[in-house]
Amino acid sequence: MFLTIPRAKATGILNLHIFMRIALFTETFLPKIDGIVTRLCHTVEHLQRAGDQVLIFSPAGGLTQYKGAQICGIEGFPLPLYPELKLAIPTPTIGNQLKLFQPDIIHVANPAVLGLGGLYYGKTMNIPLVASYHTHLPKYLHHYGLGILEGLLWELLKSAHNQAQLNLCTSTAMVEELRNHGIERVDLWQRGVDTELFQPHHASREMRVRLSQGNPDSTILIYVGRLGAEKDIDRIKPIISAIPNACLALVGDGPHRPALEQHFVNTPTHFVGYLRGQELASAYASADAFIFPSRTETLGLVLLEAMAAGTPVVAANSGGIPDIVTDGINGYLFDPAKEKGAIIATQNLLTHSGEREILRQNARIEAERWGWDAATQQLRNYYQEIISTHSVPSAA
Repeated sequence: MFLTIPRAKATGILNLHIFMRIALFTETFLPKIDGIVTRLCHTVEHLQRAGDQVLIFSPAGGLTQYKGAQICGIEGFPLPLYPELKLAIPTPTIGNQLKLFQPDIIHVANPAVLGLGGLYYGKTMNIPLVASYHTHLPKYLHHYGLGILEGLLWELLKSAHNQAQLNLCTSTAMVEELRNHGIERVDLWQRGVDTELFQPHHASREMRVRLSQGNPDSTILIYVGRLGAEKDIDRIKPIISAIPNACLALVGDGPHRPALEQHFVNTPTHFVGYLRGQELASAYASADAFIFPSRTETLGLVLLEAMAAGTPVVAANSGGIPDIVTDGINGYLFDPAKEKGAIIATQNLLTHSGEREILRQNARIEAERWGWDAATQQLRNYYQEIISTHSVPSAA
């Protein structure tokens, strides 16, 4: 049974919907862990705190609720190129659940397969639609030998996203890119990070021992995130060789791990696996530098987490990353097209201890600007405006 939340009558006045029913469709959710899931989890939690009611449609993962939000798990099958991801095919169950829930709005995150069900029912049931773009799939194709399909994928994405009243991106670079590819009604959904969990004081020697496999006095470079080909993690290897007494900790997992284990063989690289909560916060804070070579990021949430932990970052000047990192102020950016760009940036960071401390402080200050409360309130405002506009009858 769903709780009943009284509705305000729609009159077209913004903020009249104090509480909303939100149906959220996502192609990935817990127990899988990645930046998209992290963002959606915080969003759901803060929407529920605000008095809204969220119903989550996601690939079945065993969970039936999260932070008071009910989860409707749809059975699926593993994606061949990415077994961690499940393709959940829309079923009539979705329509039945939506009729019971009576959402004010449907939000589809990364419409691909399951999300198409959200778009379909939004149209057929006359429910306003919001879509959000989190994964730069057209660029991912090149890392899996499918670059020839990029143009086709953009056309499919355009067809899906243009059904929504609003399309949200998490960086200005992605807003511009979607607009350039014919996607309409695009706006920015501001970044967010858990500054209460990720803090500099969580650094510990015990975690340095763990990350370095017993060599806590070495220079510890860390990467946190999905171990996928699209993340360009192999590009970190020359950095280890160029930095004296350096070691690398790769936190996370993914389909590219076996290839990376072979790539980094005979190097001081530790495949840590997934870390969560306090352990993850300590890992960030205990490292000497966070290295992020990915060129396909729509935002790069892990960068914000590292910055909140006071860890200096070295990242590719690409995608949504420049929205977060200001070169020489709160981290270092490098040109991914230059062979030694990442090496030089990392060397500069590690050889100037005074400047590194300033970068740490500035990184924390930048992260503190982007709490989840503000990001979710911005989203609620978008929802309310769309609901209000959608409900106003057209003038005769």
